[in-house]
Amino acid sequence: MLPTDTHTDWLQLIRAEYLEVPGLCLTREQAQRLWGLDAVALEALFAALVDVKFLRYTRQKTFVRADDR
Repeated sequence: MLPTDTHTDWLQLIRAEYLEVPGLCLTREQAQRLWGLDAVALEALFAALVDVKFLRYTRQKTFVRADDR
């Protein structure tokens, strides 16, 4: 797991990427490669962003911004 300050930094970075790239749609594996994160850390980060309704998980098994349709 990531230390709290690192966790916060990663959350900000991931949010920024999704805000800067309209329509960004990533699988878990793509996100791990993009950011160089292990599966446990990525899952915790994505879970946090889904919990606050910034991201949502699609039927296609990708993460997209919750306000994207």
